[in-house]
Amino acid sequence: MSLKHFKPAHWLYNLLHYKQLLHNKKAYKKYKLHKSLIASVSSKDFPDKESRAWLDVGDSAILAPAKEGFHQFSPAVQQKILQWSSKGYMVLENHFSPAACDAINAEIDKLLKKGRLQFKWGNKLMFANKRSALIKQVTQDTLIGKLLNFLLDKEMVPFQTINFISGSGQRAHSDSVHMTTYPLGYLAAIWIALEDVHPDSGPLFYYPGSHKLPYLLNNDWNAGSSFLTLGKHEYPDYEDMVEELIGKHRFQREELIAKKGDVLIWHANLVHGGAPIRNPALTRKSMVVHYYASDVIKYHEITERPSLM
Repeated sequence: MSLKHFKPAHWLYNLLHYKQLLHNKKAYKKYKLHKSLIASVSSKDFPDKESRAWLDVGDSAILAPAKEGFHQFSPAVQQKILQWSSKGYMVLENHFSPAACDAINAEIDKLLKKGRLQFKWGNKLMFANKRSALIKQVTQDTLIGKLLNFLLDKEMVPFQTINFISGSGQRAHSDSVHMTTYPLGYLAAIWIALEDVHPDSGPLFYYPGSHKLPYLLNNDWNAGSSFLTLGKHEYPDYEDMVEELIGKHRFQREELIAKKGDVLIWHANLVHGGAPIRNPALTRKSMVVHYYASDVIKYHEITERPSLM
């Protein structure tokens, strides 16, 4: 068993980054979670396992038009909002200009050359937003900010960026097991195509409507967690369970053959991943940004760690 399975190692890490955990202080009090900010936290600490987000408990096709702020969006975006509750995603075509995408790619190249970014977990470049004013500014895009605030009816704040040079190749999963909130449902993400996507480059795929599945949490797939250790199963066991659920419910897979500047926005529980890369010579430059609601408890279910903000 590796060190990452032992919770005391996480507690020590949390203590060393205590200031980055203070965001949870008010939320712990609000939701009556009587724990230290450095302690492990998981869905086992909470009384319910369902989203309370207004467009999860209600239908955006009915509720959105009467909501204050709906008419600030263009007719095209309004139509996408109306479909949010049924699809769990939307695509903003040509949202970022080619010049903006080129600037992001140049910034990532610069950070790589300077050694300020390194690949983690194979092909992921993490937290460029903490190392670049330009990338941070992209995460604060005005329209996307207004749209996420409307969809979740809360102030949404950027948590992390993930940049890719090639396709992720990641199996189907939901972000909600990685970045989790209490109440559930208060995470959203965007994916920005930083170049035209070729079908052989490992396009992003997703299953429309899969966000309506029950949230898959540790007790569903990773039994055996104790006060001192995480559960006995490994991440592929979770991916196997997701694959089984998708097959059981017969969701239809879609691939996004995006154009440079297109943006996919998706629900915390939408099942998605990266298709296999059929031509390794092709790149698939892109950037993901995850956003948390500002006033909820923010943590990582899979590792039972509070999020550092």
